[in-house]
Amino acid sequence: MDTTSLFRLDGRVALVTGATGGLGGAMAEALASAGADVVCHGFDAPPGETMAAVRAHGRRAASVVGDLSLPGTARRLVEEAEAALGPVDVLVNNAGTIRRTPAAEHSDAEWDLVLAVNLSSPFRLAREVGRRLIERGARGKIVNVASLLSFQGGILVPSYTAAKGGLAQLTKAFANEWAPKGIQVNAIAPGYMATDNTAPLRADPVRSRTILERIPTGRWGEPSDLAGAVVFLASPASDYVTGHVLVVDGGWLAR
Repeated sequence: MDTTSLFRLDGRVALVTGATGGLGGAMAEALASAGADVVCHGFDAPPGETMAAVRAHGRRAASVVGDLSLPGTARRLVEEAEAALGPVDVLVNNAGTIRRTPAAEHSDAEWDLVLAVNLSSPFRLAREVGRRLIERGARGKIVNVASLLSFQGGILVPSYTAAKGGLAQLTKAFANEWAPKGIQVNAIAPGYMATDNTAPLRADPVRSRTILERIPTGRWGEPSDLAGAVVFLASPASDYVTGHVLVVDGGWLAR
């Protein structure tokens, strides 16, 4: 058996949300390196650098732009993605936001925004892509980006913890329904990654040291550390894997 071909995505179209940089940009490029054409989502502008990285692998790239906290955005993005590159075979729900305030001071506005972006929009996007896959009788892959806070309570991030915990369960709910349709739904739970979301933690010497002391690999994760995970979950290599949350954390949860 040629196992290399199991990880190829030639002829597939992927939609990656939150692809301007960081984790989303790295995953979009990884999918392109495996042969996928990629629609890259940006919040308020096309993610030009990510699109250039996709094209550098000889793949087609397109952009969609929109605020995923708004209910109507998900359907529009999928429609525009398919108009640009064709039917979506792979969805990576990466876009996210976080608000750090004590629970007693966490406002309704903060709660509503974080839940809208981190939980409601992945639901709407997966529903839209899944429905279209079922209608055309096609196999597909949906990869949600969960978090260590899908398993832990966290500090000062009640809305983010609730959203990521819910996303892990939503992954399993979709997986149960759609496995007979040939659609695998899984999630990646990144550990402490060197991204904009963790900048306040990395800037705090005490908190940063405490985090690093618990990570067996002894370093913050890099966006490129998710490349292998997303290609695996988007490719035929994971055809018998569904409803799983794959932790990529340098060993954090093992401690």
